[in-house]
Amino acid sequence: MANEKLTPLPIPLVNDNALLSAVRNTYLTYQERRDALGLSNPGTFENLNREVSRDVYLTNFMFTGLRAEWNKPISNSPIFQISHQLSMGAPGSMPPYTFSALYGSSRVFLQGTMESDGSLVARSNYRWNDSLITKTNAQIQSSQQSMLSIENDYSGRDFTASLKAMNPSIIEGGVKGIFIASYLQSVTPSLALGLEAVWQRVAMNSSPEALLSYGARYKGSDWIASLQMQTEGPQGSGISSSYWRKLTDKVSVGTDLSLQFAPGLSGQGGLMGGSLQKEGSASAGAKYEFRASTFRAQLDSKGRLSCLLEKTILPAVRVTFAGEMDHLKQQAKVGVGVSVEAMSEDLMEQAEKGGVQAPAVPF
Repeated sequence: MANEKLTPLPIPLVNDNALLSAVRNTYLTYQERRDALGLSNPGTFENLNREVSRDVYLTNFMFTGLRAEWNKPISNSPIFQISHQLSMGAPGSMPPYTFSALYGSSRVFLQGTMESDGSLVARSNYRWNDSLITKTNAQIQSSQQSMLSIENDYSGRDFTASLKAMNPSIIEGGVKGIFIASYLQSVTPSLALGLEAVWQRVAMNSSPEALLSYGARYKGSDWIASLQMQTEGPQGSGISSSYWRKLTDKVSVGTDLSLQFAPGLSGQGGLMGGSLQKEGSASAGAKYEFRASTFRAQLDSKGRLSCLLEKTILPAVRVTFAGEMDHLKQQAKVGVGVSVEAMSEDLMEQAEKGGVQAPAVPF
């Protein structure tokens, strides 16, 4: 698309009108200069520091107790599989039994999870075209408030625009819920700038709240840095930064620094007649990828040291060891998990021969 030459279309109305023709020529010139920059899509504003938070850090991988998981792939194209999970641990940490099913094609992604306590989580993604994806997430939990979120992501050639609504409702005589709009634009091949606006109203008898965040992401040859600033809102303001670097082909490291400013009690000086409370946190992590295993470690300023090791013993068997030590609270947590993938002989032969190509699922 970047190499296509934009030529005026034979539209008499546009070509005969001097004002419309000038506007169109200006737009075409702008598009040609924009294509010449060679900009790429920067991703979403929500995943501004995805390399650190979702790849290096242990947030999405940690667990405690004992866990056994059995996965049964039924089809490779489209992707369809079911899984059963049994777990034991501290009360409230993990449900004793979880059943989940997953279906994915080039246009649709569906996932459902049912837990033994009656909780239900359902996710669905639908790709309208190469640029627009709609994501829906519903959670019904016995001990917590149910949640529904609807998100639309539009990915352009060098930008991403997102609109998300969480628990939207108009049945009580007004609009309530949480609404998030974000935009991230590549300015140069290395730099991307964006902003995010949040509007929320918990109940009709409460006042709506709004806040605005600005973000920047810079990508080097083997490192990525991000910065996010949140303007002052009901909960205060803040700034957070992250840095990710790939040391070798198998080793990557990341660090994150956050600082929050919140108004305190009145009558003690500070912002708007109240004290200004400051709270900061820092963390660092590393990820090592070996031939048949992956090791992650993380340390934060609150004295927590966490590590996780995933080891593939056999092609269909994976063992996971997780541990966390809280030095300030003098507490320790340990988790051990085993995952078995029961693939049929036909699917194994197809995977080995490469005869069936897995679809590009809109995760």
